[in-house]
Amino acid sequence: MFFVRSASSKDIAAIREVLAQTWHATYAPFYGAAKVEEIIADWHSEAAVKAALARPDGEFLVADDGNQIGGVAFASHATGTHVVSLHQLYVRPECQGLGIGRDLFAEIETCFPGAQSLTLEVDPGNEPAIAFYQAHGMKETGRTDNCGKSQSGIPALIMTKSLAG
Repeated sequence: MFFVRSASSKDIAAIREVLAQTWHATYAPFYGAAKVEEIIADWHSEAAVKAALARPDGEFLVADDGNQIGGVAFASHATGTHVVSLHQLYVRPECQGLGIGRDLFAEIETCFPGAQSLTLEVDPGNEPAIAFYQAHGMKETGRTDNCGKSQSGIPALIMTKSLAG
């Protein structure tokens, strides 16, 4: 059984492993293995994970069963707004379907008191993720040609959900 907790610097290697496995399983069919390796090396490097963990406006969660990290979620609150951005929600491929994504998503929703909306970007070809987010109240509100980073060249749907905050 997995429980959700805040991530720490001791989790960096396991977080990177979840991100790499999930990106290979999900995105290699879209972008090819070489492009996925390039993205992992940039977006999910040790330095990138450390920076996310250190963000004072962020919350980095892991789903842990005592033996492994089954999933990760990272969100941040944009200063001066009531908007939370969900940057990462990934579940290790062999752990998908166990409720880990649901639990991580539910916890992220509670981490930012006063937030009025949650937004995220998702690849338009990632139908399982889109269905997951729709089942959790997210609606498509836009599109971008540069997911994650400026000039990434990766298209994404922008999805938003109102929060009670």
